[in-house]
Amino acid sequence: MTAIIMDGVAVAKATRAQWKVRVDALKEKGVTPGLAVIIVGDNPASKVYVRNKARACSEIGIHSEIHEYPEDARPADVLAKIIALNSDPAIHGILVQLPLPRQFDVAQILETISVDKDVDGFHLYNLGGLIAGDSVFPPCTPYGVMAILDHYEINLRGADAVVVGRSNIVGKPQALMLLARDATVSICTSKTRDLASYTRKADVLVVAVGKPGVITGEMIKPGAAVVDVGINRTADGKLVGDVDFESARAVAGFLTPVPGGVGPMTITMLLANTVQSAERFAVGATGRKAGV
Repeated sequence: MTAIIMDGVAVAKATRAQWKVRVDALKEKGVTPGLAVIIVGDNPASKVYVRNKARACSEIGIHSEIHEYPEDARPADVLAKIIALNSDPAIHGILVQLPLPRQFDVAQILETISVDKDVDGFHLYNLGGLIAGDSVFPPCTPYGVMAILDHYEINLRGADAVVVGRSNIVGKPQALMLLARDATVSICTSKTRDLASYTRKADVLVVAVGKPGVITGEMIKPGAAVVDVGINRTADGKLVGDVDFESARAVAGFLTPVPGGVGPMTITMLLANTVQSAERFAVGATGRKAGV
């Protein structure tokens, strides 16, 4: 068996084309979706991510603006900018690029963003909303994973799903999204005893731990759909995932590559959340306000 490669680049391109149609429809009504990105410091990876987000916005007609602050920026200044953006009718989404320098209280920063503009889906209201099934904005990476699974018509109802990793950004919301689609979900952590005993039973396996090759082919159920969220750089500069690609592709039924898998979909769902925010603005609908 050789796995079908779930091409995140191709899925992202098709998905963005669909969202561009909605952007064009909004512009006909006089509304241009707007995204504001705040970046603090000179982290090279963060700067690349921010440039990629701005480029993606431009490609489908979303207005984007980048607010840059030095490494030693005062948290009060960044908080003041967020509060101003919360009230700016031309901005429908606010994103604070992580990580932040150590003088920042990340929770305070994220919770200051209005729920109506929290397009990254990191506010406690949105994370908690996943439990109740009414999150205003799903977190972008797990949202992107679900879009990939749907594109390749992976049946989730009744499936045994295993999520390896329990972060608030990916693991926990991913498990809740799968659960909402009637999958039977297990979450594995670094303390899980006999990890392979769980992963070998998984019809759908999502791995997000930031450890190269933690999942090998012998740990995968034949025919499973395997989504590799990890992105790691080796000593020779190569980007690899959390799943050993070569051994996994000989066993899995479906497999995402790294790079070119989940990454493009994360940005795509950020665009989707921004457009949906603008659509709500256009009809006067809002979520629950916070941070204003």
